[in-house]
Amino acid sequence: MTVDPQTSAGDLRLAHLTKTFGALTAVEELDLTVPQGSFFALLGASGCGKTTTLRMVAGLEEPTRGRVLLGDRDITRLRPYKRPVNTVFQSYALFPHLDVFENVAFGLRRRGIRSVDGQVRRMLSLVQLDGYERHHPAQLSGGQQQRVALARALVNHPQVLLLDEPLGALDVKLRRRMQLELKRIQTEVGITFVHVTHDQEEAMTMADTVAVMNAGRIEQLGAPAEIYEFPATAFVATFLGQSNLIAGDVSGGNGGDLLVTAYGTRFSVPSARSRADQGPVLLGVRPEKLRLAAAAGQVPAGHQHVEGSITDAFYVGVSTQYLLRTGWGTELSVFVANSGAQERFAVGERVVAHWDPRHAFLLGRQVDEDDRTAPMRHEPVGASW
Repeated sequence: MTVDPQTSAGDLRLAHLTKTFGALTAVEELDLTVPQGSFFALLGASGCGKTTTLRMVAGLEEPTRGRVLLGDRDITRLRPYKRPVNTVFQSYALFPHLDVFENVAFGLRRRGIRSVDGQVRRMLSLVQLDGYERHHPAQLSGGQQQRVALARALVNHPQVLLLDEPLGALDVKLRRRMQLELKRIQTEVGITFVHVTHDQEEAMTMADTVAVMNAGRIEQLGAPAEIYEFPATAFVATFLGQSNLIAGDVSGGNGGDLLVTAYGTRFSVPSARSRADQGPVLLGVRPEKLRLAAAAGQVPAGHQHVEGSITDAFYVGVSTQYLLRTGWGTELSVFVANSGAQERFAVGERVVAHWDPRHAFLLGRQVDEDDRTAPMRHEPVGASW
């Protein structure tokens, strides 16, 4: 199934979109383009403005300023039911007294379409619910109910499908399976999907492009791998996965590298991996980019390293997460794959953490930031990325 070319309207564009609630600015001067036919994720913590943005696109919230456009068509003031946009919510919002067939057919019947059988059955086949036509929502699992909600939205052939934390009510195993299903369906139908989520793994698994929101603004926009490997700000570095951030100062250059002095030790970072080239900086290394060795003599040539003591270790199946306290007090996080090739270390043991400088990154640092910057602790899901 592909989107009807007669309804194709181009990219979704948000121009200077702003929403205030009294003295609170929920979304501030948002300029964003979502390419037609893409799977786009708005990622951020609760209260960052992502759901408010989605509601303005859906017409459920009126912008204070700015515009919402589909191609060249301004839909900012259109009522929700007049927009070529449908929304799938976390709560599913299925009609309990209607069976699966009638839930999916509801929007078509409301528009006065009499012959709905073919469209409904094709949509149920798309979401792999053939044979469930006469089941009621109470007879379905959470994942099946989510598929019905998705089919009900897609049967109306929207130009944009908005997904508001649609997998949040599912258990972890089912959520991961539905992530793959949603991506498969989006690829098959070719409709623009805008997915709002606070789940970093969910955004990275499904989206072609991720916009990381913070305090009503976009902190960084790009492909998941690009944002993860080279974050633009400390917030992105610690919200999207984990990062070890070491406070220091740029002390010069050496060919294609910048030299950074931190706590009496000199490090180097490639200029191409640097967001700042002078003054106070944060040297960042992802936990899975670090390696552990028993002594400095085992560190490969060209690697940077710091010494410290293991303060804790967490076995998480695919990897072991170690916490390493350095001599200056910063605590580093290290993910070591449980491949059998790496020796295990005990709490209290002195070790050396080392990394290839090409895997580090450099960020600007505000002078009032704490010089003993430590990695934010999220779930160790980054171990599987």
